[in-house]
Amino acid sequence: MFSHVTVGSNDLAISKKFYDALLATVGVGEPMLDSKGRYFYMTPTGMFGITKPIDGHAACHANGGTIGFACSSPEQVEAWHAAGVANGGTTCEDPPGVRDFNGIQLHLAYLRDPDGNKLCGLYRYP
Repeated sequence: MFSHVTVGSNDLAISKKFYDALLATVGVGEPMLDSKGRYFYMTPTGMFGITKPIDGHAACHANGGTIGFACSSPEQVEAWHAAGVANGGTTCEDPPGVRDFNGIQLHLAYLRDPDGNKLCGLYRYP
């Protein structure tokens, strides 16, 4: 359904360090740097980008917005969360763990990146 997600950053070096560590836990390699100084993490199914806002204003997060990253196991969710916290992210919402969503069991972890964007690592139990 989605081709890409891009978030704004006020400090690309800090954001790159954070996302390099975070996305490595779900198997995503080094990002591509384009001619405009934007970083794009590429996968066969989509892209995730970090950029300074094109309009020159400060980057800010979406109030009420969440970007979810698919994980392949509960352990990968925990590693994702730990990598984020170790690289400048902050835990938000409840601690990582199992949640019931209308009878569907999910293992979730929530973080805010260094610019305040809300992220979620998610594993759906079979």
